[in-house]
Amino acid sequence: MHECPLCQNATTLPFYEDKRRTWLRCSECWLISVPSEYHLTPEEEKSHYDLHQNSPADMAYRGFLSRLFEPVNQRLPPSSRGLDFGSGPGPTLSVMFEEAGHAMSIYDPFYAHDTSVLQTTYDFATASEVVEHIADPATELDRLWSCVKPGGVLGLMTKLALDAEAFATWHYKNDPTHISFFSRETFTWLAAKWTAKLEFFGSDAILLTKPLQNA
Repeated sequence: MHECPLCQNATTLPFYEDKRRTWLRCSECWLISVPSEYHLTPEEEKSHYDLHQNSPADMAYRGFLSRLFEPVNQRLPPSSRGLDFGSGPGPTLSVMFEEAGHAMSIYDPFYAHDTSVLQTTYDFATASEVVEHIADPATELDRLWSCVKPGGVLGLMTKLALDAEAFATWHYKNDPTHISFFSRETFTWLAAKWTAKLEFFGSDAILLTKPLQNA
C-alpha cells in the first residue's frame, strides 16, 4: 500500500500504467503520484535539469513565465519582497520581478541551495514548473507556505491533470522527473487545508492567498 505523499491518506488507487512507470491517485486529495521505486536519483535528476537552456535573454521563456508573473505582479504592492522557489539553472522569473521593482531571493535544491532564505517570510512566493518534481509535497509545500506572510500570495505554475483518458496521451507524464501531478481538485483540497483563497489563471497558473487572520 502506497501512502499519498501530499495528504498521507493510505488509500491510493492504480490510475495509469505504461512500460516505464505506474501512477497512483489518492482518493482524498486526488494527487496523482509516482511510487518512489520509479524516482530518479538526485544525480540523475540534476543531469536532466542541466540540459535546460532557460535564461532571462530568452523572450519565449519570458512569455511562458508571464502566465504566472502577470497575475502575481498585479496583486503586489510596490517594492514587495519575494521568493522564487525552485529557480533552476537559469533564474528568470526572479529577474522579471526585480525588473518590476521587487526584491527577490531564490532557492533551488541543486543550483541555489541556501536554506537560510527559507527561514524568513515574504510578501509573495512563486514556484514555476516545480511542484510536479517534488517527492514530498506535504513537507515542501507547507514549508513554502510558511514563507508567505499573512495577506501574501503563493503563485504556482504546473500543468493540471485531467481524467484517465486524457492522462494516457498527456506528454507531461512522460518526463521522468515529473512525479507529482496536481488537478483542480488537489488545489481545492490544499486551499481548504490552508484556509487560502484559491484562483486559477489559464490552464496552468494557480494563486493561493494567505488570510490575514493567520498573523
